[in-house]
Amino acid sequence: MRWLIDGYNLIRRDPDLRDREIESLEAGRRALLHLLARAYRDPRDEFTVVFDGARVAGGAPPGGRIRAIFSRPPLTADDELMRLARQWKSGAVVVSSDRKIQDAARRSGSAVLTADQFLEGLTFHEDPAAEGLKDLAATDAEPVRDKRGNPRRLSKKARRARRALGRLRQP
Repeated sequence: MRWLIDGYNLIRRDPDLRDREIESLEAGRRALLHLLARAYRDPRDEFTVVFDGARVAGGAPPGGRIRAIFSRPPLTADDELMRLARQWKSGAVVVSSDRKIQDAARRSGSAVLTADQFLEGLTFHEDPAAEGLKDLAATDAEPVRDKRGNPRRLSKKARRARRALGRLRQP
């Protein structure tokens, strides 16, 4: 599975990563990449983290399947994430709290997680699938309408997000 991550969006949602970013942008990026290196369970998972700006020394930790991409002007990280979501389609999980990116990813068929849901999935010591999706089921609720099927079954969108969260290793 391909994870497409909005780097600065994720950094600014986590207090520890935010503190590292205050030291320097490079320290924040490095901390995020090391967190992701501990997070993946399946060796087929690949993480692509997209940042705005130019590359500075450093990068992804060696030995992992983590790639850091820096957008080139005039493109932004948002544009790059949307392009990658269109490229990978349903084989990707997009992690961003930016509504524009989420909408574009859903249109391309990718699963979508907010930065908070992703971070919650990393920090759970219990079953991340059961606990981490309570908010997801509530936020994705559509207006009540007469429909058939199991009313207790999560929406397709919520089930895809649950499967994606279940693939993460607890650090």
